[in-house]
Amino acid sequence: MIRCLPILFVVMLFQTNASAQGTDQDYARADRLPGGWSGLVRNADLRVKWLGPTTPVYQYERDDGTSEWRTVDLETGDTRAAFDMTEINAALSELGVASDQAIAWFDFHGGNLVFMRSGDPRVWSWDAGAGTIAEIQTGDLPLGMGLERDRTDRTRGGGPPTKLFVVNTTAREARLLWLDNGGNARAYATITPGGTHEQNTYAGHSWRVEDPDGASLGVYTATEQPAVIFVRADAPKPPVQPDPIPAQPPERSPDGRYEVLFRDHDVWLRTTDTNQESRLTTDGSPDNRYESPVRWSPDSQRFVAVQTVPGETRVVTIVESSPSDQLQPTTIEFEYAKPGDRLDVSRPRLFNAASAERIDTDDAPIEQPWSVTRLRWRPDSSAFTYLYNARGHRTMRYVSVDATTGNATVVIEETSPTFIDWTNKVFVHEIEDHAEVVWMSERSGWNHLYLVDSNTGAVKNAITSGEWVVRSVERVDETGRQIYLRVMGIHPDQDPYHIHYARVDLDGSGFTLLTDGDGTHRITPSPDGAFLVDVWSRADLAPVTEIRRARDGTRVAVLAEGDVSRLIDAGWSPPERFVSKGRDGTTDIWGLIQRPTNFDPGRTYPVIESIYAGPHGQHVPKSFAVWSGSRSLGELGFVTVHIDGMGTNWRSKSFHDVAHKNLKDAGFPDRIAWMRAAAETRPWMDLERVGIYGVSAGGQNALGALLFHGDFYKAAVADCGCHDNRMDKVWWNEQWMGWPIDESYGASSNVEHASNLTGKLLLTVGELDQNVDPASTMQVVDALIKADKDFEFIVFPGLGHGTIGSPYGQRRMRDFFVRSLLGVEPRRPSEDEPSITAASDCAR
Repeated sequence: MIRCLPILFVVMLFQTNASAQGTDQDYARADRLPGGWSGLVRNADLRVKWLGPTTPVYQYERDDGTSEWRTVDLETGDTRAAFDMTEINAALSELGVASDQAIAWFDFHGGNLVFMRSGDPRVWSWDAGAGTIAEIQTGDLPLGMGLERDRTDRTRGGGPPTKLFVVNTTAREARLLWLDNGGNARAYATITPGGTHEQNTYAGHSWRVEDPDGASLGVYTATEQPAVIFVRADAPKPPVQPDPIPAQPPERSPDGRYEVLFRDHDVWLRTTDTNQESRLTTDGSPDNRYESPVRWSPDSQRFVAVQTVPGETRVVTIVESSPSDQLQPTTIEFEYAKPGDRLDVSRPRLFNAASAERIDTDDAPIEQPWSVTRLRWRPDSSAFTYLYNARGHRTMRYVSVDATTGNATVVIEETSPTFIDWTNKVFVHEIEDHAEVVWMSERSGWNHLYLVDSNTGAVKNAITSGEWVVRSVERVDETGRQIYLRVMGIHPDQDPYHIHYARVDLDGSGFTLLTDGDGTHRITPSPDGAFLVDVWSRADLAPVTEIRRARDGTRVAVLAEGDVSRLIDAGWSPPERFVSKGRDGTTDIWGLIQRPTNFDPGRTYPVIESIYAGPHGQHVPKSFAVWSGSRSLGELGFVTVHIDGMGTNWRSKSFHDVAHKNLKDAGFPDRIAWMRAAAETRPWMDLERVGIYGVSAGGQNALGALLFHGDFYKAAVADCGCHDNRMDKVWWNEQWMGWPIDESYGASSNVEHASNLTGKLLLTVGELDQNVDPASTMQVVDALIKADKDFEFIVFPGLGHGTIGSPYGQRRMRDFFVRSLLGVEPRRPSEDEPSITAASDCAR
């Protein structure tokens, strides 16, 4: 029997113009769509395999669902089949082997094509010249054909998606386990004897194969190219390689005559042929210690060691309330420096080995160091150089110290009244043969490169210039006197956050763009570097794969354009890119708008912003993705938005400087102006019902939206937020808020402004968070209680940083926004109760 919704509930739906929003149908669709959309984009993830400097091969998906391996003529750009599949299939048929399976993996061995087919563990060798085919044994394949396994105990980093084929040639089952970045093993598949398994993964992810007894058969780390692991009974074990031992201990001089020792915090020098020891310092102590690293001059006459005055050691204690191995809670302690803490201060100290004495050095250039890094000797041993970053990150110096006198000369000094972005925009490259330094700076108001005389500090020329930024240096070719770069904002008619690649001469001439498609790019060179595989996309454009010439960036051929037709037929729609003016009325602010798949322009939808305003980067997605977490939330009946406001990175210096001592700003004036501009032509965006959510710095931002802009934002989920920048890690917060600690920290504190709370708030935190001290959230809770404010709060036992990504956290966030912005109480009907789907039909 179909029952109608209660009348009060029906009235609520009509009042908010949100019928069929936040229903069980919507929840089910949000959960179902990621899997339903999987694999619907053709040619979105091409992997080009080079069989030689001029032979690229790639798998192309046809419109009919079949695929073929293609190659391209690099002179003409013409594409053709890489292998004559008609001949290969005919040869297989003569052996009585079905020929309707696609090639899943291939390589060349002994001049023949060696390949496997999907779902078939056999390996075949095709001799194209003779037109013959034969099955070969996996043991006949050399290392490098999928047999060699890396020695690793965890995943370290992650790159583009790729695939791994596991072929079990043994008579026993084999298990495939993923090793996460903590070294934990998670089982993914069991491969039957003689069976195969195809595993989606990412470049850089590590996998272990085990036998049924749990014994490791080896570990493989995925590359960008699809690969095969052959599980064999006689598989070679991963080679046990001892830790690499250099030709001489790091403390020994290049000529082997001397060795530096540290004893009782002092420096000693030993002559290796006589074992005679000399004490070079007498002031060493636990509070004033000499230590490694040691840097010897090339002529072995002098060396530099480090003298460190230790700071305080702050220890944070957290409680694991529900450990899996015992009833009683346990505590975890870890070192965690916070803004304002007294930190270790290290300075370089110069010693003369020949005379066995210390040479006093001038400390004037390093009066208050955050760090002294990149210590290098000049090739002629006349001086050593280092990079000094002052605490507070407003002064950076490239210093040269005379090896004879210890006199220090500031060769380059970079200063800023706000901050120098030392975590992202520091690049120093010495070109010793020409006494030059390539130096990165925002002195022009944009991040660029300069060629500097390393003796005088005079700028010889700007290498790059203009109202765009250098994102990073890919390579310096000293011989060709060229630099290869990643750049942003280079095309005035494109999104300024698109990444492009370029080359420029050291004298600033010959600037050449190597990419030009309207999207964000990723390039991979051919084996000889003469060609580039360029994959580019946008949030609203599936990937395009091209081959370009490295010398001038000209396009050789388009290998494929991602086809989303099947995805659109399944209900998917791309996010909408939108740009409007920021708070100043002139600066472009860029963002994305995502509508639910059942969007009805006749309705109005609450707007939910996914925020992360950390100044270290820009955070709106720029490359193509079928699915995102905000889509899942939006399917419940919301329009979701992503925006990069002022204070975030990779625009002009003035754009970035908005964050200085002002993290509470978070670009909110730009974000609000952007949403209002969007709503002017999108009446379905209901700006009377705006929510926001974020994690970490985004958690700080989400709560700050209610505290500082409660007239606009009505509901927020703040997860694991660094709600007071004095409570969070020192390196991140002092970078933007400065040092010494001043009143600006309190001005940006969510704790000190908790009494301003309006709207609905859900706070979440993981009790085991070692990224942001969980006490930061607890102090907000304390302040809200003292201010007699209503809010929701969840502590997640056993979880660390980021809880709303967990299944329970995701459900609670969804339910919170459905209640707070849609005015609907989420229902969970029992098995014998009619679903809300039928009730919603009745309500209509």
